[in-house]
Amino acid sequence: MKVRFDDLKGLAGTDLGVSEWKTVTQDRVNTFADATDDHQWIHVDVERAKTGPFGGPIAHGYLTLSLLIPLWTELLDVDDVTTKVNYGLNKVRFPAPVPSGARIRARGTLAGVEEVAGDGLQVTADLVVEIEGGTKPACVAQQVARFYR
Repeated sequence: MKVRFDDLKGLAGTDLGVSEWKTVTQDRVNTFADATDDHQWIHVDVERAKTGPFGGPIAHGYLTLSLLIPLWTELLDVDDVTTKVNYGLNKVRFPAPVPSGARIRARGTLAGVEEVAGDGLQVTADLVVEIEGGTKPACVAQQVARFYR
């Protein structure tokens, strides 16, 4: 959804729809493992992971969480601001693992909008990361972002 800064206040409670699908490749999982020094076998050892609890390698939960940023920006684009800041997250859960090769997308609702100092608005969005064909979400989180004129 593309909106203007002045229109944000009236959008609390708005369904933001869904993002495009994004594939979580094994290469992306391996790159994340290298960046974070988290090389647990359930993520990076494809052959061993086939005999593990998930039947194959899975993405790190924090990789899934990090992908919220590009998915979130597809859901809400404020086009007349000078600065966009990821202010943080509220409650975060990982109900289901993301298998390597799976596609994910975000679904969101604009939960709240409030003014902040410096001619800004703080936006809280309830986000759910869905796994294509999955029965449970990969991640449920509340994103907090700030937009400044």
